[in-house]
Amino acid sequence: MNAPGVAQLSPQMTIASAAGWNLAAGQTAVLDEAFVDRASRGGRQVPAEVYDAVVQFANHGSLTGGLLLTDVPLGTPPATPPTPTTPTTKDATSELALLTIARLLGQPVGYRPEHGGDLVQNIVPTKSATSRQVSTSSAVQLMFHTEAAFHPHRPRYLLLLCLRGDPDAATTMASIGEAIDQLTSATRAVLFEPRFRTAVDESYLHGRLNQLGAPCPVLRGDPQRPTMVFDADLMVGMDRAAEDALAELGTVLATNQRELVLRAGDLLIVDNDAAVHGRTPFTPRFDGTDRWLQRTFVVADISPSAGQRDGRVITTQFGS
Repeated sequence: MNAPGVAQLSPQMTIASAAGWNLAAGQTAVLDEAFVDRASRGGRQVPAEVYDAVVQFANHGSLTGGLLLTDVPLGTPPATPPTPTTPTTKDATSELALLTIARLLGQPVGYRPEHGGDLVQNIVPTKSATSRQVSTSSAVQLMFHTEAAFHPHRPRYLLLLCLRGDPDAATTMASIGEAIDQLTSATRAVLFEPRFRTAVDESYLHGRLNQLGAPCPVLRGDPQRPTMVFDADLMVGMDRAAEDALAELGTVLATNQRELVLRAGDLLIVDNDAAVHGRTPFTPRFDGTDRWLQRTFVVADISPSAGQRDGRVITTQFGS
């Protein structure tokens, strides 16, 4: 992690080191239920500092909405693949570490439109998506968003494990916990009302016609520490006051933006109810040395999606 990132994130964001965590992961991962069970049992070997930090984060959250783990075991990653689904020769060390932490937080799930529903997804820059608002882009600022803001079964936590970093690619974050007191009382009142609708991310449509979701509030719960669902690209207000409230929220979140350049072995956990995230632009080389993250989604309870799920893969369809 680079020095500017440490200065901006510390001391408000908890950072815990996983140094000394040894994993014998074996051959290429088959991410089936048996592998998830193995990851569940692996929680017994997590260093105490990491275990305590993750459990504290799950129980009480944090003002920043994030937790950073360092020195997470990765094995020896091969060359960065050209697409998220290109087969690689890597062993299962990083997948086991990632899913072990995921199981301490809840239940890891996949979403069928996201890389076919893989429980662990490779996030790499691709030539076909350089300027789009998707995780595989590189040339554009990835705008602040709640992960799957439009989804009835959106994840509670987003986990990003860095296998190979890029000094120009900063993950950005902002939390409602730090922003709430900077909003005017009128704006806060509007944001708690169901006066907002959110379109569906293009990756979930597969050519179907996009539709705005049902009216919903941006903020819910405790007025002093609410939860937040926000997407700077896909969310709209249903009237002028709602649009103005969204604009003010976007400005305040930008003012509170934190940046973190992830290095190999860094695992960032984002509380998807408390913080939005994005990414700064960077220039990939497409030569096997580019930034490579692995991503996992976690829900607190897997049962509410039972009617729209195949195993651990949530299959909800959108559009018409």
